[in-house]
Amino acid sequence: MNPVFTGPVYVVRDNIDTDQIIPAEFLNLVPTLPDEYEKLGSYALHGLPESLYPTPFVRPGQVDSAFPILIAGRNFGCGSSREHAAIALGSAGCHLVVAESYARIFFRNSVATGEVYPCECAERLCDRLKTGDEVTVDLDALTVRATATGKVYALKPLGDVRPVVDAGGLFNFARQSGMIRTATPGSPPA
Repeated sequence: MNPVFTGPVYVVRDNIDTDQIIPAEFLNLVPTLPDEYEKLGSYALHGLPESLYPTPFVRPGQVDSAFPILIAGRNFGCGSSREHAAIALGSAGCHLVVAESYARIFFRNSVATGEVYPCECAERLCDRLKTGDEVTVDLDALTVRATATGKVYALKPLGDVRPVVDAGGLFNFARQSGMIRTATPGSPPA
């Protein structure tokens, strides 16, 4: 896993809830089905008010976002406990969210699904960056570097959650670390 991500950011403010990340009308999509997983990503951040966010996260008719990095304010992912929110962002090609703080359930769903890294920054980056600015996020160095200005911002360590997201989620991590035995054809059940 390459711990460095570079690209343009999509910037949102405080209290972005799961209805804004993935509206309830799209929760009938089943993320374990490849076609529906892809379609789920096409609706990521579809619930944001256009008056506040005129640039769509995913352009109409597309399934992937041009923004691999999401910058957010406080309490990102508040609202209901739908894991579809983290999955929709990952499906759209978002690799990580850098927020001032998270609703606990979104943070946990990000880790459990392995879809996006839920990074926290001590500084309020949603006031310092704008949608389209290019940054480089280095998970090993714990930094966000703005390409245009060269300004570097510190990230808080991900700690024990990083290897879980690196593995692609909780079940993959459990398999890789031997917590869950993977059945092989002809082997007796565990």
